[in-house]
Amino acid sequence: MINRLLVANRGEIARRVFATCRALGVETVAVHSDADSAAPFVAEADQAVRLPGDTPAETYLRIEKILDAARRSGADAVHPGYGFLAENAEFAAAVTDAGLTWVGPPAKVIAAMGDKLAAKALLAEAGVPTLPSWTDTDEITDFPVLVKASAGGGGRGMRIVRDAGGLAEAVASARREAAAAFGDGTVFIERYVERGRHVEVQIIGDTQGRVVSLGDRECSIQRRHQKIVEEAPAVVPAQVRAALHEAAVAAGRAVDYLGAGTVEFLLAPSGEFFFLEMNTRLQVEHPVTELCTGLDLVGLQLLVAEGEPLPAALPDSTGHAIEVRLCAEDATANWRPATGTLHRFAVPGVASEFGAPAGPGLRLDSGVAAGSAVGVHYDSMLAKVVAWGRTRAETTRLLATALARAELHGVTTNRDLLVRVLRSPAFAAVEIDTGFLDRHPEVFAPLLPAAKLPLAALAAALASAAGRRAGSRVLAGLPSGWRNVPAVPQGTRFTGPDGEIEVRYRLDRTGGLADWSATSTGDAVTTGGSEGPTVALVEAAPDRVLLDVDGVRRAYRVHRVGSAVFVDGPDGAASLAELPRFPLPTAELAAGSLLAPLPGAVARVHVQVGQRVAAGDPLLTLEAMKLEHPVLAPTDGVVAELPVPAGGQVRTGAVLAVVNAEENPR
Repeated sequence: MINRLLVANRGEIARRVFATCRALGVETVAVHSDADSAAPFVAEADQAVRLPGDTPAETYLRIEKILDAARRSGADAVHPGYGFLAENAEFAAAVTDAGLTWVGPPAKVIAAMGDKLAAKALLAEAGVPTLPSWTDTDEITDFPVLVKASAGGGGRGMRIVRDAGGLAEAVASARREAAAAFGDGTVFIERYVERGRHVEVQIIGDTQGRVVSLGDRECSIQRRHQKIVEEAPAVVPAQVRAALHEAAVAAGRAVDYLGAGTVEFLLAPSGEFFFLEMNTRLQVEHPVTELCTGLDLVGLQLLVAEGEPLPAALPDSTGHAIEVRLCAEDATANWRPATGTLHRFAVPGVASEFGAPAGPGLRLDSGVAAGSAVGVHYDSMLAKVVAWGRTRAETTRLLATALARAELHGVTTNRDLLVRVLRSPAFAAVEIDTGFLDRHPEVFAPLLPAAKLPLAALAAALASAAGRRAGSRVLAGLPSGWRNVPAVPQGTRFTGPDGEIEVRYRLDRTGGLADWSATSTGDAVTTGGSEGPTVALVEAAPDRVLLDVDGVRRAYRVHRVGSAVFVDGPDGAASLAELPRFPLPTAELAAGSLLAPLPGAVARVHVQVGQRVAAGDPLLTLEAMKLEHPVLAPTDGVVAELPVPAGGQVRTGAVLAVVNAEENPR
């Protein structure tokens, strides 16, 4: 029996495992880096052991530190979660050698499936269809191909290459990324299937030699080869589903699989499918299978690890579940990770956390809470929002509505993109594959149209005024802006997503809105007065503004943190920053300065001072959140400054390079 379980992971998956442990009466131990010391998963564990350092290489990838934590805490079992060391055969063997129970397949199985090339050869012998692959780039003559990391998963170390000219750099970049994420930079190359779908089958095996499938999942909507929308079951013909399950079970039996695992396939438009890889761990998207089957997959993992047989009868899948990965990133800026403090994190209508709701409803598996700091050291995923309903359409609507109404303040997220995907006609028609986002640029548009931003800014200005009046020590009952010359309007300036926006408004002596206007410098749009909608102020409080817009009452929720103002309205959310009336002077940056969009490390510098570059040329590579982010020349010109050397750490806003435009070289 497992009595005290250490989870060798962090964030959402650690909290997920702890939830099952609490239900089963198993004590829990967390390990954490310095950066994670205040994270929710640390507070929820019965015991927590510090791993000194911040980066994965210093902490969650250090086998000896984790084993020492297990010894010091008295843990008798280890659950690896996913990512980090979850598919590291050396770690699994070390845990077992230390006399601890390993919650996962044996080290030999992880090793066999962890070498993806060897795994493909082994399963091809078992009759599972596979794609051709190579390790020698000189053998590749036909394109496109896909460069893949041999270890790990989650899209790390994957690159599509469409011609021979880009192959060498793609291989080198994939190796670096894989080494940073998994400690193993081995890569291989396989044929890339255009318009392929990513479909996978959940399997589980017990110590009695039984291997069963527990449903399938559609995971085709991806960014950077990492899934962001997953659903169960996959929408495939019955005969294809049966063949997929048969192949997945055959793969499990071929390696005497034990524990929970996933067999991933690439489904071609023709209906053919090919083995991609076997993940010898719990998948990020396991909640959709749990909601459709009613099973607790972590509970089954613990059951099997204790040597117990699987239940004789396992339920079939019912209904439909969809999961989205809510990530701290700017989808419109090449998926640039975002950092900061999550001032508010609220998803309406959540029926359960880390478990199945009683009926149709929402589940939230989150690694963060309001007040959490989002840094640069780990994956950008904040939470998984999951919905279950009787039909795919019902589930889609439920999830999209909840996401659209969520209050996510302080960190840029991919929420708007996820809502757009769920509401797109192509998603409803199941016209999906791994290239979905490339073919549907319309889903990158923000939910809040530019034409609706002035109303959000007006609500922010009125809420700020209400807050000032509420906090006033003198004559707080007078309407905002009371003066001897009431015709003079009040004004508030904000910075918004596309530049500066100035709101001017005038209240009458009863506190009603006499007139208003909003001028945006970003797109030169002016609204208000005779040009804009007819707006009446119904109610204004520091945290809520109710407007009547052309006869329709619209509510705006307003949350202020310092100068930052977050507005959630019926059309979408806006993040604004109120500008001071009398700004202080600031140092002027040199023309052509390129600033760090987030904290990180300069991994490589590709140019030299004095070198002539063309627009789009890579200048340097910034590494943050386990991913590489190229910094490109914005224009033709000459590199004038490179203040940060390779290996240097930078903060947000630091000057990375200065490029003098071609027409004005220094």
